[in-house]
Amino acid sequence: MKKVVIVGAGIAGMTAGVLLQKAGFTTEIYEKNALPGGQCTGWKREGYFIDNCIHWLTGTRPGSALHELWKEIGALGDGVELHEKKMFFSSKLNGQTLTFWRDKERTRKEMLELSPEDEKEINKLIKYVSMAETMTVPVEKPFDAMNLIDFMKLGMSMKSMGKVMKEYGNMDINELAMRFKHPLIRRAIIDYMPGGYQAYAFLVSYGTVTGGNGDIPKGGSLAMSLRIAEKYKEYGGVIYTNTGVRSVIIEDKKAEGIMLEKGDRIEADYVICACDTDYTFRELVPEKCMPEGLGKMYADRDKYPVSSGFQIAYAVDGVFPELTGTRVFSCDEINVGSKAVKSMSVQSYDYEPDFAPEGKMILQTNFSQTEADYKYWESLYPDKESYKIRKMEIAEQAIRRIEKEYPFLSGKIHVIDVWSPMTYTRYCNAYKGAYMSFVTTKQAKSIIVPGVVKGLDNVFLASQWLMGPGGLPTAAAMGKFAAWRIMKK
Repeated sequence: MKKVVIVGAGIAGMTAGVLLQKAGFTTEIYEKNALPGGQCTGWKREGYFIDNCIHWLTGTRPGSALHELWKEIGALGDGVELHEKKMFFSSKLNGQTLTFWRDKERTRKEMLELSPEDEKEINKLIKYVSMAETMTVPVEKPFDAMNLIDFMKLGMSMKSMGKVMKEYGNMDINELAMRFKHPLIRRAIIDYMPGGYQAYAFLVSYGTVTGGNGDIPKGGSLAMSLRIAEKYKEYGGVIYTNTGVRSVIIEDKKAEGIMLEKGDRIEADYVICACDTDYTFRELVPEKCMPEGLGKMYADRDKYPVSSGFQIAYAVDGVFPELTGTRVFSCDEINVGSKAVKSMSVQSYDYEPDFAPEGKMILQTNFSQTEADYKYWESLYPDKESYKIRKMEIAEQAIRRIEKEYPFLSGKIHVIDVWSPMTYTRYCNAYKGAYMSFVTTKQAKSIIVPGVVKGLDNVFLASQWLMGPGGLPTAAAMGKFAAWRIMKK
């Protein structure tokens, strides 16, 4: 049977590996880091576990092809417990609080009590969130391989999404917020998603939670990645960790294998580049081989921006149920990256008691970062001491604002880790520190890039960067599509 080498043991690479091994291929995955999972990971600090990735996992509701794919690769199923996400997030402004609950009717009533004058828009929003619950990530086969019947089936499976797109597909987050009169409703919508996102992304994200399709697998991000890795190994696959790849070996317009950073040559019949696509075409294969659609998105930085985060993890001495979930609140101004922010979030991980020692809890803050912010951190990074000092300055300012908002935490909270967009670039070769792919703005057409490489018919791409807005479901889908293409050959 043919041999396939896969560059990158993230969710995309491991998905491709599981499916190819299951189909009888010989595969090997090469990963530069010590653990599989890519950005779907976590780490320990001071006896606490910091979860980097999963705020919710799209596809936890049985009945969809995506759910079946998660089960097939070992992410779900086999007794994997799910933490039911009871709230999307909560936002506070001028002493008033608004929570977007899993229970839509509860949210609607709360919004109406807050702002009766917004009744029409509130009812419309909740109605369309219900429609957005039908949204799914197609994983059966690549879009460029679908025929008319396939597209008809796809359209029927989420027919209500057409209505959502007709109503909200031509506006961005700011325009959605401005449909409401009440300042807290406006602020909540704007604060939750970075500027530039299309409005429908908010409805789809919230609809994922309200539809019971966005719960959290027990153990969090790293545990899920390790389950997938174990499934891959059960089928006979091999993951070489701490093993970077220097390039794809190309001879006579064909890949012969890969060259490792330590100089070893690994022969293969097929190569899957399951890593950041900017890195792929900057380091592994010639840039001229980049698919046209992908090149267009990299070239137009205004229409296809990316976002990242400056994040802080805190240890808390005590367990406080009133902090459950994700909570956004206004605060005194903090300079984070290139801009000043006047609100911040805290997310509790109390749903996983094992993430913190008994009687304690872990909180995290994520400040959204733009490409301009990335440039700030990139320029600071070469001076490691200044970079470290600046991160801690921001973290200490954040703690003071948390203690002001939640006085009962005073003296009971301290920083255990801080990471910036540069962390994602260092760890995952992430383009401009982004942990998801391009933001599709209303000024730009959504581009789905086939996972093929120009001029090289035995090299394939498996990456969330091939379809916006990215994330774990897209990574898994693209991993499956890469495997599908090799099986077809």
